Amino acid sequence: MDPFDAEDAEDAADTADPVRGAGHQVPAAGEDWEERPEGPSKSQFKREHQALQALAERMTKMPRAQLERLKLSPVTWLALDETSRIKDVRALGRHYKRIANLLQREDMHAVHALMDEAEARERAAAAGHHRLERWRERLIAEGDAALSDFLDEHPDTDRQQLRTLVRAAKRDTERGKPEAPRKLFRFLRDAVDVGSAEEEVAADEPLSERR
Repeated sequence: MDPFDAEDAEDAADTADPVRGAGHQVPAAGEDWEERPEGPSKSQFKREHQALQALAERMTKMPRAQLERLKLSPVTWLALDETSRIKDVRALGRHYKRIANLLQREDMHAVHALMDEAEARERAAAAGHHRLERWRERLIAEGDAALSDFLDEHPDTDRQQLRTLVRAAKRDTERGKPEAPRKLFRFLRDAVDVGSAEEEVAADEPLSERR
């Protein structure tokens, strides 16, 4: 070991806190422990504040009806409402920082809970979209076989209309046209959404009122 490194190691050992070990140094003469707080590092604080800014930006893009579930202060509401009037990119960046600072005074548990719910809805919507895309691909590729499977899952679907749309989508796909496949996707989405809505109503209905 280099003699200078050895001296540095000895100095560190001499000033180490005897209770917490070599990673924690005792204060210098005349220095109080309270003058050496062990809070988060600057890099950690920066990461946390950047995450808060990203959260603030997301909140400015959420429907007001969802945000109204939070008991935000008037000054925070005012800052959120001002966002739509700011067009300059750099000014927006400063504005998100301002909202982030205001959010630190709000009930962050409620804010994070709301954002978690929103993210869960977004994931569910994305999963539903991909599921419909897979159904459309199957129906175009497999025809009646896939159509029967879809009707088994969604028996209230108009069979004849679905078969007509599938044939048109298959024809347009072969020609490289997007119109009929788009119509088929919208039809599938409506069929699945109606079924899901009926299931939710049944689930919310009191047992005494179910037939």
